Amino acid sequence: MGNTLSVAIITKNEEANLPRTLESVRWADEIVVVDCGSTDNTVEIAKDFGAKVFHEPWRGFGTQKNFAIEQCSSAWVLSLDADEEVTPGLALEIRQLLAGTPAVEAYFIPRRNLFLGRWIKYGGYWPDPKLRLFRKGAAWFEERAVHETVQYSGKTSTLQGSLIHHAYPTLNSYLGHMNRYSSLAAEQAIAKGKTSKGLPAFVWNVLLNPAATFLYNYFFRLGFLDGREGLLLHLYHSAYVSWKYAKAWQKSSVGFSMKRS
Repeated sequence: MGNTLSVAIITKNEEANLPRTLESVRWADEIVVVDCGSTDNTVEIAKDFGAKVFHEPWRGFGTQKNFAIEQCSSAWVLSLDADEEVTPGLALEIRQLLAGTPAVEAYFIPRRNLFLGRWIKYGGYWPDPKLRLFRKGAAWFEERAVHETVQYSGKTSTLQGSLIHHAYPTLNSYLGHMNRYSSLAAEQAIAKGKTSKGLPAFVWNVLLNPAATFLYNYFFRLGFLDGREGLLLHLYHSAYVSWKYAKAWQKSSVGFSMKRS
């Protein structure tokens, strides 16, 4: 098999992003796309690029990504989001790495996060290393509803090249994304017992914690150096923190009231 490479991507209605992502990995030995019910041209685009397309009902980010990895037939896997792009420098680095004998089983890759078209370099958003390249079987995603992290065994290293994360081209896309993610995060908070039932916990989680998050990232981590885009990003991220705990409180309070009645 050698050091062949599969690219694993999960999708739903990603016709705006997917061509850019797939174009950046044409050189890979295999591209695997797992779709969960797209109603746009996502599946057709994937097939046009020669990807192997699988259809799987949505089971959460971690579970979905693990399913995609399982479908890969190469010795190595590069896991990408549909709105990420492999830079030419990173592509060359990976190809040279796999042409030889990789020293470790898994590699972190720095990621450039774009917000309203601007590369966000401060406030904790760069270099934002993500473990995405690994020998198949050496890493897997934690099965969480949102903010899934990679678990791995063995030694790791970090590549020099970077991914480009075309995350939020418009404010509408960002706010809609944060609304969906805060609902999923609220479910996780409830599962962990973080429901803000007491007034002190409610005030901290819904008001003070978001304010502290903004102050830390915007001032102490120099987020203000990213201009207006940095201000908006950190302001709205702090709102996301508030939404998450407010939704957890509301949902747990409604459930508690229904049980009593």
